[in-house]
Amino acid sequence: EQKIKEYNSQINSNLFMSLNKDGSYTGFIKVQLKLIRPVSVPANKKAPSIQDTRKSSIRSQAVKRRTSFYLPKDTIKHLHIISRTRASEVIEALLKKFMVVDNPRKFALFERTEKDDQVYIRKLSDEEQPLRLRLLAGPNEKTLSFVLKENETGEVNWDAFSMPELQNFLRILQREEEEHTRQILQKYAHCRQKMQEVLAARTPG
Repeated sequence: EQKIKEYNSQINSNLFMSLNKDGSYTGFIKVQLKLIRPVSVPANKKAPSIQDTRKSSIRSQAVKRRTSFYLPKDTIKHLHIISRTRASEVIEALLKKFMVVDNPRKFALFERTEKDDQVYIRKLSDEEQPLRLRLLAGPNEKTLSFVLKENETGEVNWDAFSMPELQNFLRILQREEEEHTRQILQKYAHCRQKMQEVLAARTPG
């Protein structure tokens, strides 16, 4: 109870923690989504609106019953949870908020801390309780913040993706490859033109 009072006294918003009669407590955590790969939502649903982040372009492509798109970089989401809520449940809740139908095991929740101008990232286990970590660390985001990222364990396990997802990834890669190729050709064409202009200026007569 004392720890919750201390926490609430440092809050500059209305995101307070509340103690329940059974000894548990409720409160808010803020999660930053830093996803590199696209996520999938039902094809008959619109991509979720992101009102608490800066505007960013969203690329989408319908494949059978799913639509894949990139979440805007550094999307922020607040969740109201209880102290017993586990990290795995936070991941599931975030995916539900954005109507993401991907397997929750593809994602992991990380804690981010800053100390002595160094940034430390630690992957939370499924059973850890984010709200408890938030209470112990206090409300300062530099002391502790939460990040949702892909659950990287080394090489990407492509077998975990469905056929529509894999087909859509190939389409996205092809578009990106074509765009990179166009930019490279444009760059070298520009350099070639400049060199030809210099050569022409130096040619006698």
